[in-house]
Amino acid sequence: MRIDVHSHVIPTRIVDGIANAPREFAARIEGKANARRVIHEQGYVYPLFAEFHDAEAKLESMDRKGIDVSLISPAPPMFYYWADVDVATKAARLVNDGIADMVQVAPARLRGMATIPMQHPDAAIAEMERVVRDHGFKAIEIGTSVEGAQLAEPRFRPVLRRAQALKLLVFAHPYYVGAKAGLEDYYLTNLIGNPLDTTVMLANLMLSGALDELDELKLCLAHGGGFTPYQIGRLVHGHRVRAEAHAKTASSPKALLSRLYFDSLVFDPVALRYLIDLVGADHVCIGTDSPFDMGDEAPADTIVAIPRLTDAEREQVCCRTALHLLGEWP
Repeated sequence: MRIDVHSHVIPTRIVDGIANAPREFAARIEGKANARRVIHEQGYVYPLFAEFHDAEAKLESMDRKGIDVSLISPAPPMFYYWADVDVATKAARLVNDGIADMVQVAPARLRGMATIPMQHPDAAIAEMERVVRDHGFKAIEIGTSVEGAQLAEPRFRPVLRRAQALKLLVFAHPYYVGAKAGLEDYYLTNLIGNPLDTTVMLANLMLSGALDELDELKLCLAHGGGFTPYQIGRLVHGHRVRAEAHAKTASSPKALLSRLYFDSLVFDPVALRYLIDLVGADHVCIGTDSPFDMGDEAPADTIVAIPRLTDAEREQVCCRTALHLLGEWP
């Protein structure tokens, strides 16, 4: 069985919400039928593929890619971290109830992953508890930053502690990066900006002592953890020799890294082999980033291409790691 932990949706409920109240949601829907596009006031535009909102289209895509089960999560523009508490909560409820609608079409193959209004911690906790209670969700998706604020900040700790107490899978995905200096051209906002945001998030969580406190948090990182696994030695060295880096934690960044989980979306079999060697196959799972063009269209081939992959490792990466994160495997 192959389980995809990184598969995005924009459910019909939030699409209709945007169409009916474009000013409130700072976005609009243009075009008709299969030619519709979402246009955000922040400046980004993308096509509204059927797979985003149609459960049957999502299942057809999964079949093409050899995926048996997908954890469907909101596309990052649906985080609404810029909004006030009323709009942010409304958006989250529309997205999450829409995801639940899609799951009901094929509950054996689709699992829900909720968004929460992180910028308003009390509302975030309330929405997290609601989706667990009302929809049975076992996972939430959060941005790697919240409108520039780091997740390591104390104000977000109650949200992460509550996710830990509920034993939820927390999937961290880069939020909209924007054109930072040097990333204006060549789509570097995504190619470098996204993994960079994950790297910055992880370094702050590690060195702030946040991960010491959240020692049972099931945190999974998109895009193979950004650049962190591949520069972990630099963090370890800095933590050892620099007072600033070990001021708040005695824990080695490498030891903390071994507690985290990672999707497979690194686009190079040798890099994926390195990640498995570093953290173990039981901490790596399939991620496709479907239906975006920066996704993996052939995840089965990706797994086959990993050098020296054992049968036990294959089973871990394909399904057992994900089942563990969902509380369905020891």
